[in-house]
Amino acid sequence: MWYKKSGKKSSRQKLIDKLDTIFSKYIRLRDSNEKGYFKCITSGEYVFWKDGDAGHFMSRNHMATRWDEQNVNGQGRADNRFKAGRQYEHGLAIDKKFGKGTADKLLMKSKSACKFEDFELEEMIEKYKKKLKDAEAKVTFGDRTPAPSGSPF
Repeated sequence: MWYKKSGKKSSRQKLIDKLDTIFSKYIRLRDSNEKGYFKCITSGEYVFWKDGDAGHFMSRNHMATRWDEQNVNGQGRADNRFKAGRQYEHGLAIDKKFGKGTADKLLMKSKSACKFEDFELEEMIEKYKKKLKDAEAKVTFGDRTPAPSGSPF
């Protein structure tokens, strides 16, 4: 016998979705300059923070690294969504950004079993709300202008 899903999200899933949203915005703004542009971790192209993704080196399916700040970086949508995140290049860029061996450590961490309790998700939501507020303070939210031909940094 099969059961039809109600279509309603559990309170836990709502917490995960909320944390994903806040964390994604934080990462994209963390990596942005004061004009709101970040350099894609894999292609090197400049992307306006609202037009890019928070790309995961190790997939979001791995809860141990899902909200790890070293695992997630500003990334162009084409690379993240249509080129499998360019995982190899992402790993090389992570080692360059955070130090040699970081990608290997993230790979090992991603393989560990991890289940966050609801209270831990709530704590991370509060933590990243604060970090997001700080990241927003550094970006001038004026009208978006086209990315300059040279580096916007």
